[in-house]
Parts: sequence; structure tokens; C-alpha cells
Amino acid sequence: MYDITILGAGPGGYVAAIKASQLGAKVALIEKDSLGGVCLNHGCIPTKSLIKSATTYYTLKHAKEYGVSCENVLFNLEEIIKRKDDIVKKLNGGIAYLLKKNNVDIYSGYGKIINKNEVEVNNEILKTKNIIIAAGSRPIVPPIPGAKESKYLVTSKEILNLKELPKRLTIIGGGIIGVEFANIFGALGSEVTIIERLPSILTSIDDEIVKFYLRGLKRSGIKVLTNSNVTLIKDNLITYIKEEKEETLESDLILMAVGRKANIEDYQDLVKVENGYIVTDGYLKTSIPNIYAIGDINGKYMLAHVASHEGIIAVEHLLGKNPKPVDYSKVPTCVYGIKEVAGIGLTEQEVINKNIEHKTSKIPISAIGKALADGENEGFIKIIVDNNKHILGVWIYSYLATELISTFSVSIANNLTAKEMINAVIAHPTLSELSFEALLDAVDKAIHI
Repeated sequence: MYDITILGAGPGGYVAAIKASQLGAKVALIEKDSLGGVCLNHGCIPTKSLIKSATTYYTLKHAKEYGVSCENVLFNLEEIIKRKDDIVKKLNGGIAYLLKKNNVDIYSGYGKIINKNEVEVNNEILKTKNIIIAAGSRPIVPPIPGAKESKYLVTSKEILNLKELPKRLTIIGGGIIGVEFANIFGALGSEVTIIERLPSILTSIDDEIVKFYLRGLKRSGIKVLTNSNVTLIKDNLITYIKEEKEETLESDLILMAVGRKANIEDYQDLVKVENGYIVTDGYLKTSIPNIYAIGDINGKYMLAHVASHEGIIAVEHLLGKNPKPVDYSKVPTCVYGIKEVAGIGLTEQEVINKNIEHKTSKIPISAIGKALADGENEGFIKIIVDNNKHILGVWIYSYLATELISTFSVSIANNLTAKEMINAVIAHPTLSELSFEALLDAVDKAIHI
């Protein structure tokens, strides 16, 4: 009998399996596709590989700004895709190695829960004390007339393996996925248009950050249509309504990026489900005490790093290790590209709406020597603190913003105040001085502004 059987080997499932084995449990891990799940095979890692290729191409095209002559810069899309595939293959092998090293039994096939103590895979019944559901999600294709019939329409999965660059790319959806693909294809030379139904893109991000980020997108040639509702897709023609006026846009490729849907179909009659997601508590336990659900399928945060953290908490809880429950208010959000966005905690609008007395500190990256040396002068950081200098939120628009945010993940998770954080000595010259200057300003006054 297994102590834990896990359905799904994405960033939640495989991390949970390794952690459980490290804690002495006998673990079965079931995966019907490739190890690493959507994140490794069709999401986080492939897109970052493409972003690196696109930003390299962009940098070489602007080499003269660095005193470097670089003429006739070209890219090979086939080689870019091959590089992405090679990285994915290497990491697939790495996960397989780690699971074998930690004595996790891997079953390749579709796992079906028979009851709370039995799971079927490949016509074999596995007996188990506990079950963790980590079955993930899939892209949504909404019921827009003509969407499913159009041969020009792809999701975030298919667009990763294009044979040629589309001259015109239309992205339906201005969330993180859509915006990242806009960055990739815009940098490579496609004419990119984002169509967003809501008044703004990146609705979970601080408004001021989005305002400046949007300016950057537009300067790079990316067209953004907000308050625009797509009503029809006919082959490569997209009809949308903006300000009560019907418009039609022709595109060589259409990316549907309006969100993802949890794979709950096999679990709706087993555990409690609400609004399309499995209901879990702070320890990821479902309505059945020995069955847990982690990652996209519980709908808390559809982010790989959240799934991994949930996997560890679920395992520790079901093995009696008394972990702290997941605090979803302390989860970092990242948007990758040539210019990046990262944030954690409350937005300034949320702080104002909660009537919290606060101070907002803002420092432009142009005040940081390392940024200028790197040829970067666009962007800023904002830190929001209360009267006791507790950090309420941090939002960054900058190159490498996604690398800067982890400092604040650690500090916020451990309730460090801005006043305590400025006791650290920060290396010079580094981009991290951007964070330090903002902390100094939050406590009293910045030095270099």
C-alpha cells in the first residue's frame, strides 16, 4: 500500500512526490503525458526560452547603443524552437532523475480514483492511504462563433511550435499569457494586436505599473485594444465591438489567451466543487479528509510556484508535520519580457480602498548606476508601507523585475519591516540597489534621488 498517490506530475505533483519521499512516505506518482506538466512542457519554461531568444535578437538589433557594430541580424525560428525543445527535454530528464533518486514509483498512464483508498492506472489498482489531485488545467476556448472552426486559431500550447513567424498576430486576452506572447512575437517582428474585453490589461497588477507598462508596449509597436469584445471569428477575420462600433481585423494567426480551465471532470462527483474548482482549505484538504488538491485544479492561484508550495504544505499536513497554512496574500506575480513586471501584496488602489494610512515610495531605475550601465532607464519600483513601516505591497516595472521580487517574498513572508530591511548592506553596483533606495525612502528619504 502507498502512503500517498499523486495524480499529475506538474510542478505541484512532482514536488509533492519528492517532498513526501524525503519525509519517509511510500509514493506513487501518475502522469498521462510528460513529467513537468503544462509548466515545463507547454508553459513557464518554453515561453521563457522563447523570450530569451527574442530579447537576444532585440538587443543585437540595438547593439549600436552599446558601441557595438552588428549588421544584418537575423534569427532562425526553427533553431529557436529546437533550443526550446532541447531545454524542455533536459529538464524532463532532470525530473525523472530526481524522482528515481527519491524512490518515487512513476506510473505512465491515466489515473482514475475508484474510492478514497484506491486509484486505477493501466488496469492496475493501487491501494493508498492518501491521495493528492494535481491534475492541472487547459486553455479556454470561449464559445465565440467560429472560434473552434478557424484553422488560424491556436492556444498557448500550439503557438509554441510554429513553423514560420506570422506577419500579423492577434491575441485575444490581455492577461499575463497574452502579454508575454505579445512581447515574444513583437520583438521578433510580428505586427501584434491585443484585444481585451476589460478596460485594462493585466487587471491583477497595480494600476500605475500597468499604465507605464502599456506605454512601453505601445512604443514597441504593439497595439492594445481595451473595452473590445470579440463577437465573431471567421477564418482569419476577427469581428469585435468597441465603443458600440463593430470593427473587423484581419490576422495571419489568432492566439486565444483568455484564461485556463481546471481539469475537474473526473472529480465533480467525488469531492466538493464550486465555480469550476475543487474546494480546499488552507492545508489543501478537500471535502474528503484524506484527499488533497493542489495547483490549478483548486483555482486559488494558477501559478507554478503556488502549486509547488501547495504540494509541500499538503504533504507535510497529511503526514502530521503541522505546517503553516498557505497564505495566498503573500504570493508574487510575474510578467516576463524585454521589460518585466513583478509584484507582491496589495496594490496601491487596494490599500486606498481599505482606508489604510500609508506611504508610497517610488524610485526610477534611472537613479541606479548599474541600470544605466546596462543601458536601461525605463521603469521604477514602488513600495507601499503602513505607519509602522510594515510592507503592504511592492510593485516593479523594470528589466529583471522578476528577479528582484524574491527579496520581498522572503521579507513579507517573515514579516520584516522596511526599517529592518535597511540594516542590510547591498552590493554596489547592482540592480538590487533599486529596492534598497525604495526601502530607504519608505523609512525616511532615499539617498540617490
